[in-house]
Amino acid sequence: MKLLPVMIAIIVSAFLYLIVFERDRLLGFARTAPETPVTQTHQPKGLNAETAVTPAKDPRHIVSVVAVNSVAKTIDSAVLLRGRTEAARQVIVMAETSGKVVSTPLRKGAYIEAGQILCQLDPGTRESTLAEAKARQIEADARLPEANARTAGANASLTEAEINENAARRLKQNGFASQTRAASAEAALQAALAGVESAKASVISAKAGGQAAKASVAAIEKDIENLTITAPFEGLLETDTAELGALLQPGAHCATIIQLDPIKLVGFAPETEVDNVNVGAMAGARLATGREVVGRVTFLSRSADPLTRTFRVEVEVPNTGLAIRDGQTVEIIVASDGTEAHLLPQSSLTLNNEGDLGVRFVGKDSIVGFAPVSILRDTTEGVWVAGLPAILDVIIAGHEYVVRGVKVEATYRKVTQ
Repeated sequence: MKLLPVMIAIIVSAFLYLIVFERDRLLGFARTAPETPVTQTHQPKGLNAETAVTPAKDPRHIVSVVAVNSVAKTIDSAVLLRGRTEAARQVIVMAETSGKVVSTPLRKGAYIEAGQILCQLDPGTRESTLAEAKARQIEADARLPEANARTAGANASLTEAEINENAARRLKQNGFASQTRAASAEAALQAALAGVESAKASVISAKAGGQAAKASVAAIEKDIENLTITAPFEGLLETDTAELGALLQPGAHCATIIQLDPIKLVGFAPETEVDNVNVGAMAGARLATGREVVGRVTFLSRSADPLTRTFRVEVEVPNTGLAIRDGQTVEIIVASDGTEAHLLPQSSLTLNNEGDLGVRFVGKDSIVGFAPVSILRDTTEGVWVAGLPAILDVIIAGHEYVVRGVKVEATYRKVTQ
């Protein structure tokens, strides 16, 4: 074993011991003169005073902040809804009678006027049936004058029987007529009464027959009218009309028509916003294509959707040219009553220890306070917030370095709202 490496190891260990455990004695031994304090007589070029000299902490030090004297203004608040476009009308036109289609079909996408023929059905034997029904009506109408004449004759016979019965009864009372004659006159009166009732019944029967014949004629005429299926309103064909030669039964589809002018914008308002929406309020909307439209609220549901707990809102807007289609995604902004709000820089917003969003302000005697706010609208100039007094000195710079109850020195900056 060599002696030199061992000696080197001992020397290094001793040196490390002196540096770590006897550092103060080693430094005192190394000093040749007492420590002279260094006094800085000038600030080096390029170094500002804040970094060159660090002031001692003073509990009486007052923090400087920048504040603005904010005055509340009335702004139009709005409710943002998301929804879709919906056709003002959509109907499936169906057949009301049976028949074979004899008209050339119209293709989907065609513009249809109100009353335009969509499907024409073959009348078959309906014209003959109508002629027969009209003949029965004429026959029934002819029986009514005959029945009226019989009634008049029965009434005359009744009057004569009443006179004879009255005369026979009086003669019998005075002893000038027999009991048999009086009984005969009474029987004739009863027969006359029965004749009158029979005549009245015949009149009623004749009238009923006439009404039945008239109803039969009207039913056949209505059935013939239903052979021509027309558009109930103007719009666009969403499907082809029934094909030529197709047999339609009552309830069979002839065509589907939608009306897109005006068009409805359908949104769904949450429970927290529904009270800010009113029927008749102005509303603007932006489609997914970027197109913007303006209309008015025409409907607000009084019943919430059982699944989403939202309320249906409908806005009607003009759609000249039919550029807006049914089922497009849309964002709707509904105007509501004005709200008092402050326009503040976004940087002025902060959180307190409880996590509430708000602003710090300069209160009485320059003491800092905190006020929670709610954001109404975000703009390029700043954010509109509500929940503050009408006039307030809001801290916009330095608010992150102070807390509520601290005294500050505020420098006010003029802002334009």
